[in-house]
Amino acid sequence: MLREFCTAKICGAVVTRSELRYEGSCGVDSGLLEAAGLAPYEKVLIANVSTGARLETYLIPEKAGSGIIGIYGSAARLADVGDEIILMGFALLDPAEARAFKGPRVLKLKPGNLLP
Repeated sequence: MLREFCTAKICGAVVTRSELRYEGSCGVDSGLLEAAGLAPYEKVLIANVSTGARLETYLIPEKAGSGIIGIYGSAARLADVGDEIILMGFALLDPAEARAFKGPRVLKLKPGNLLP
């Protein structure tokens, strides 16, 4: 049996772009993705701390060091520029992997969506 575990979190992210007329997804500074252990096009859960909204989408890489956190497409109805969000990645683990799992990699951003 496989069980789903949270493997990565980016906390304290602030939305810098919100564009409704877009194919959809969440753009994230690629340096932040790498630091958190998340991959481009990986499915994530986003919790909007400012409104309580939650949504699933996938990640697209933005320029490293840009600090961009963009919410695109229909998801833009659930997050505005300035909203604080948490991005969470998950993985299915078999029993041996689950026993060895030490918890998610947590990245707590500084103001401006900068690495700590």
